[in-house]
Amino acid sequence: MIAVGAVLALCYGMGVRRLAARGRRWPAGRSIAFSAGAIALSGSQLLPETTFVGHMTGHVVLGMVAPILLGLGAPVTLTLQSVTRSTKGALLRAMHSSPARLLASPLVGFTLFGATLVALYLSPLFPLSLRNPFVHAGVHWHVLTVGCLFLWPLLGTDPLPRPLPYGARILTVLAAVPFHAFLGMVLISTRSPLAPANYPSLNDQHAAAGLLWVSGELMTVVMAGIVLRAWMAADGRDAARIDRRLSLSPDLR
Repeated sequence: MIAVGAVLALCYGMGVRRLAARGRRWPAGRSIAFSAGAIALSGSQLLPETTFVGHMTGHVVLGMVAPILLGLGAPVTLTLQSVTRSTKGALLRAMHSSPARLLASPLVGFTLFGATLVALYLSPLFPLSLRNPFVHAGVHWHVLTVGCLFLWPLLGTDPLPRPLPYGARILTVLAAVPFHAFLGMVLISTRSPLAPANYPSLNDQHAAAGLLWVSGELMTVVMAGIVLRAWMAADGRDAARIDRRLSLSPDLR
């Protein structure tokens, strides 16, 4: 993931430079957010996994922190604006294909997000991922991908085949709360370690459960705030358009 974060940051910077060469300015806030996401992605691999808390911290960064920051950078929009016309056409066709529409569906992202948490920590997959480096890497990729599939459509910074109304985004964010609460409660109530060979301390396991629970609640607050802010900004733009239309057409008053 360290190399992935560096490559993503490099490609993003190239896109920004291409726009600048065409005389177009890309918002600095988006660049900062994406750069922070790339740093978080790379940094998640530097966190020590000698404890369950360290392991859980890495997964929280991969599944929540990095996807939110990367999504706020609007990488798809930047890509569409910086590539050639033919490449843009090919990307748009791919984005509107049936598989892409299915993956961008909030129901799919919501289901995968919740199922991933339960399947990882309440099945033999968890101890297996700690023993097998290939499974471990696959789990990390899956957590990151699912986080992006779930959170990016809710952020709404990039174009979607079927964008969600703001109210539906808020409800989807709130609906994800039980996933973290349920898993957190289950892990806190455990009486034996899930992976005793790697994490034998039950107190460590309970602390990791609390970290997951709290991070889920925090993600809900952050995402709800982002969506509400975008909703208010959209309402402001709509009101401004109506005011301009009325000023240009006195008969409509």
